[in-house]
Parts: sequence; C-alpha cells; structure tokens
Amino acid sequence: MIFYIYKALGTTSVMTSYKHFVAGVAGGTTATCILHPLDLIKIRFSVSDGLTTRPSYSSMWDLTRKVWRTNGVRGLYTGVTPNIIGAGLSWGLYFFFYNTIKSYLNSNRSSEPLTISQYIGCGVASGSIVLAITNPVWVAKTRLCLQYETQNKVYRGMSHTIIDLYKKDGVKGLYKGFVPGLFGTSHGAIQFLVYEKLKIWNAKRKGKSVEDKMATFDVLAMSAVSKLVAASATYPYQVVRSRLQDQNRVYIGVTDVVKTTFRNESWRGFYKGLSANLVRVTPACCITFYTYEMLMYYLPDI
Repeated sequence: MIFYIYKALGTTSVMTSYKHFVAGVAGGTTATCILHPLDLIKIRFSVSDGLTTRPSYSSMWDLTRKVWRTNGVRGLYTGVTPNIIGAGLSWGLYFFFYNTIKSYLNSNRSSEPLTISQYIGCGVASGSIVLAITNPVWVAKTRLCLQYETQNKVYRGMSHTIIDLYKKDGVKGLYKGFVPGLFGTSHGAIQFLVYEKLKIWNAKRKGKSVEDKMATFDVLAMSAVSKLVAASATYPYQVVRSRLQDQNRVYIGVTDVVKTTFRNESWRGFYKGLSANLVRVTPACCITFYTYEMLMYYLPDI
C-alpha cells in the first residue's frame, strides 16, 4: 500500500521518504516506552461511567496506586505491546504520508509554505490512511488496557486479542471506533498545522531555513504548544472511540455513545481523562518530535 501511494504521489525521493518513516517510528516508540502508564490511566478514566463491573478510581494517583499494588510495574504496562507497535507504525506512516503529500503540493520545495487548507488536507488524508492500517492494533490496545486487575483475563496478548475479535465479529470487530477515529484525524491536522506555522515563524525569526537543525528548546516548545491546542480541541472523540472499543459495555454506535454519555454524565463526560491525557500527550509529543527532528538531521542519506 505504501509503495502504491508513494508511486502515485511520486515526487519525494526514496531517501527523504525513508528518513521520515524511520524518524517517525523511532519517535513514536521512544515516547510510548517511556509514557505508556499515563496512556493506561487516560483510557481507564475516559471509559469510567459508573459501572459496578469495573473498579472505580478517585484520582490518577488512586488508579496508579491500586494497579501498582496488584501487579506492580507490569500492571502499569498492560497493553504496552500493541501501543508500541501502533504508535511506532502510526507516527512513521503519518510522517511519511504527510511529507510525501506536502512535497507533492509544493512541488518538492520544502521551504515553500502551504495554505492553511492544504496543511489541514495533508493532515486529514494522512491520518485517514494511517487509521485504516492501524485501527485493529488500537482496538487491541484498548481491550488489553481495560482488562482490570479484579477481573479474569480474557485476552493473552495483542495477537490473541485481534484473532478473537475477528472470530467473533469479523472485520467489523477490528474496526470498532473507526468512525470517531476519522473525526480524530482533525487532531493531527490541527497539530501539524500549528507546528508547521510555528516552525516557519521560528525559522524566519532566526533568519534560517526550515530545514536547518532547530534548538532543543524550540522543538520542545513548539511541539508542546501544537499538541496542547490539538488535544484540547478534539478530546471528546477519544472518549467516544474508547467507549466503543470497551469490552465491558456495548453501544449500538457513535450516536448511542454520545446520547448515553450526555444523558448520564452531561458534557463533562466527554472530557473524562483529559487531565491525564494532557499530562501524557504533551511530553510524548515533545519526545516524538524531538527524536524525529534530530534523526531527520543526522540520519545518513541512502
């Protein structure tokens, strides 16, 4: 699939595409290895709807303490395998597709900025392609993260989860949460739009090219701001998506999730886990983008 899309867009060199993909994979896996426990906390909070069949937590610290007490570090890293695979593959493919499409639109002139609509288009198109490829991995991650310590384990690992879902529900089971995930492509579009604009502004401010190596503080600051803006603006879709993928509660579809959540928890229900999410995604984004930018500068040409 990557080859055919690359061939169709066909204006980026093999060398550049390779660097975007490798740097993206490295950034995504590094951030996930370090910060997965915060992702576990965010998911459990986002689906916390008052059901007696699942544990209740009064705070992030309470959740962490209870998981640690039961299973130690291993408990905090429940679901880490699909998260590492999903994050690494998603970031690698996203950077690959995003920059390939962007190069096509600006005729390979990397210093030439796009219009706002073009940046958003690059983000939405890239996000949609990546989601179509990786959604089964994200369903598996959510299911594994929601295997509570007080319940019998249904899934033994990522492969077992995906196979079991396919046996029970076919392809449809592997694409639970896909529709709200498509809405979530706006997250990446907003994030990259803000990051690209800040990157261009920073380069002009310092009289440099956007391809020059950036200072560590600049990368961290710009990636943090772009992630905070995007995460705050699009968080409700993550709650809807997590609840659709949750094995402890069955919803008819997106509309059912939205109506039930609003009826039982008001608008606040759509922002459950937001604090945990911001605590997780902001440093994760900083690590990912810093690793990506440094590898793009230092990776050898092939």
